[in-house]
Amino acid sequence: MHTVKAIYPGTFDPLTNGHLDLIARGSKIVDELVVAILRNSEKGTPLFTVPEREEMIFEATRSFGNVSVTTFNGLLVDFAREQGAKAVLRGIRAISDYEYEFQMAMMNRKLDPELETLFMMPAEKYTYVSSRLIKGVFQLGGDVTALVPPLVVERLKAKVPNRL
Repeated sequence: MHTVKAIYPGTFDPLTNGHLDLIARGSKIVDELVVAILRNSEKGTPLFTVPEREEMIFEATRSFGNVSVTTFNGLLVDFAREQGAKAVLRGIRAISDYEYEFQMAMMNRKLDPELETLFMMPAEKYTYVSSRLIKGVFQLGGDVTALVPPLVVERLKAKVPNRL
């Protein structure tokens, strides 16, 4: 029997309901979905450590029977090959995301022609949500409870106790 394993890579700092939406929907399309947290990202200093992010994603996805959580460093195509994955799942919120993701997909295809990229749009209510916006709004005193899982809200409160 032919099974499809896909990688959903990202920094997930923090995990959002948009991420969870893609994980839930992606897990229905593939046989196994690996949520892979990129270590040593170029996105600056993270709010949460890699182990904290790994724990939050594990807790939020534990009800999914075919989703696992791990970390990786280096080229995604190398990690996908090590995992035996045939596809990469990527979310697209806007045209600007598409341009970047298309470029990455073409480079990944050049590096490994056997690795496919699956693009998915999040539910409409999450199209504007990003981890960067969540952190910024929360640090300035805004309510993000509808945009992240409850466990992330609690972790945000513990991590940023003296927010404005």
